[in-house]
Amino acid sequence: MGIYSEYLDRSFDWPALMKERKKQLARISKLRGDRAILSYASAMTKQAPIAIDYDDLVPILDQISNLEGDKIDVILETPGGFAEIAEDIVKQIRSRFSEVAMIVPGHAKSAGTIMVMAGDEILMGPASALGPIDAQMFQGGKRFSAHAFLEGLEKIKQEVEEQRRLNRAYVPILQNISPGEIQACENALSFAKTLVTEWLSKYKFKFWDTHSSTGEQVTDEDKKKRAHEIAEILCDHGRWLTHGRSIAIDDLREMRLKVIDVSKDVDLYDAIRRYYTLLKMSFDTTNIFKIYETPDSQVYRFATPQVGPVSQQKPNMAKIEFECPNCKTKTKIQANLEKGVPTEEGAVPFPKDNILICPACNNRIDLSTLRNQIESQSKRRIV
Repeated sequence: MGIYSEYLDRSFDWPALMKERKKQLARISKLRGDRAILSYASAMTKQAPIAIDYDDLVPILDQISNLEGDKIDVILETPGGFAEIAEDIVKQIRSRFSEVAMIVPGHAKSAGTIMVMAGDEILMGPASALGPIDAQMFQGGKRFSAHAFLEGLEKIKQEVEEQRRLNRAYVPILQNISPGEIQACENALSFAKTLVTEWLSKYKFKFWDTHSSTGEQVTDEDKKKRAHEIAEILCDHGRWLTHGRSIAIDDLREMRLKVIDVSKDVDLYDAIRRYYTLLKMSFDTTNIFKIYETPDSQVYRFATPQVGPVSQQKPNMAKIEFECPNCKTKTKIQANLEKGVPTEEGAVPFPKDNILICPACNNRIDLSTLRNQIESQSKRRIV
C-alpha cells in the first residue's frame, strides 16, 4: 500500500493529522543528526497568494527564533515569487545558522530555485524539481519572460542589420516598448544570476577543495566561474522554453552541481515522503495556503473564505451563506451577537473555534476573517 493510501485509510481528523505531520518532521530532524528544521510550504494549486512575498518574512523569523543550534534543514515547497524577498529570507536564515541544507521533497520553482542555491547541501528525490530562474515580467496584464523579451529584440535587431530595413510588422510592437522596460528586463535577469552566482560560490562550493578530474586545488575564481556557468544555464529561457519546466536531479548533475539523492537513504526518504504527503493532505482538507513550521511550533496563512451576503436582519444575530471552496456545498451560518438567541432551522451556529467543517466533504475552513468582518460591522462580539 502506498503512503497516501495508508493515510487516507486512517481517516485523520485535524489534530491527528497535525500530530502525525509534526512526528514526521521531528523524525527528519532526528535522522539528519538532530539538526534544527524549518518547513516553508505553499499549497501549489490553490487560488491564493502562494508566491514568496513580503508577508512571509515575519512568520519565518518567528519560527527560526524557536530553534536551537547552528545547523538547519529547510524544507521548501514553493512556486516561486519575488527574488528580492527570497534574498531577504536567505539573509535571515544564513545570519542565524552556520550550515544550511535545502530539502526539496516536491517543487521549488523560480525564486524558490534561487533560494535552494543558498544551501551548503541540496537534498532532492526522484520526483523533486527545481525550475528556470529567468525573470518573469508583467506588462499590460500579460506575463512574459525577460530573457525571451530581450532575445526577441535581439532577433529584430539582427534582421534589420541583415536586410538593411525594418519589417513594418514590428513597428507597433516597438512603439509600445520603452527604454526603461528594456533596462528593467536586463536588471531582473542580472539580479537572479548575481544571487545564484554569489550563493553557490560562497555556500554550496564552500567545501569544494580539489577538482575531482585533476586533483588540483580549487581556487575562488574556479568557484565563481562554475557558479556563473550554472546561473547562466538556469536563466536560459532558450534552453528550458517555458518558465514552468521541471529541472530534476539529472539535469542539475549535468550542470556539474552536486545534489544528494535522498532516495538512497531508505529511512530518510520514507520520512520525507510521509511528511510531504501529510503536508499536501493538510492543504487539501483546509483553506490553509501556507505553512511555516518546526516540530514544536507553526504559523498558518488561511485563504479568505468566499461567502454570500452577510445579513443582519435582527439586531442580535447575523446570517451568512457560505460555499465550501472544495466541494461547493453551501452552508447557512448563524452568528449570534447576544446569548440565548435560538438557531434558526437549516442554519448552524458560528463555530466557537472559527473552524467550520464542511458537512459534505469534511473540509476544514478557518472563518477567523469572517468573524472579524461581522464583529467590525456590528461593533459587537459573536457569542
